[in-house]
Amino acid sequence: MGSGLLIAFCVVVGLWVAVLVVLPDAPPAAAPPSVMPEATRPVVVTGTTQAVLAIPVAGVPREQLRDNWGDPRDNGQRAHHGTDIAAPANTPVLAAASGAVEKLWTSAAGGTTVYVRSPGRGWIYYYAHLSGYAPGLHEGQGVKTGDPLGFVGDTGNAGAGNYHLHFGLTRTTPEQHWYEGQDVDPYPYLAGKPASR
Repeated sequence: MGSGLLIAFCVVVGLWVAVLVVLPDAPPAAAPPSVMPEATRPVVVTGTTQAVLAIPVAGVPREQLRDNWGDPRDNGQRAHHGTDIAAPANTPVLAAASGAVEKLWTSAAGGTTVYVRSPGRGWIYYYAHLSGYAPGLHEGQGVKTGDPLGFVGDTGNAGAGNYHLHFGLTRTTPEQHWYEGQDVDPYPYLAGKPASR
């Protein structure tokens, strides 16, 4: 009986370590379940090594997410690198994970954007097409999962009236800049299930 319990304990610890290796900066829950809405709470899917980020748009259920990674953009000239989350204009955009605001930026493609670096500097969380920033948001500011970053908009190349958040996920090394790194499909990390493609 004692050795079986020890083996079960070792298996559980081994699975937990595997989760941490796959996404070492996986976000911890930022607030008790009674405070943070279900859709925004980060979870870890049991039985897999897939860590899941909080939904970065207020009021959007996980089930509403669609996998649009790789969809053609600009008449097939490029592939889409992110997950678009449709929502009404000015819906609050929330931090999908803890970190620090590394860059507030405006560009032709992303429009009004926020780049948040994970605490271990291994990930960049990218929020684009915002209509504006949350009051007082500034570079260097620490954020926790669920903190307000801005508001859903249609800036950049989103198209007038096409209100959505473009959420991107980039794997980086600590010394890389906010605009460097390897894009990663964020859909499995947001939806808590494998990519549909």
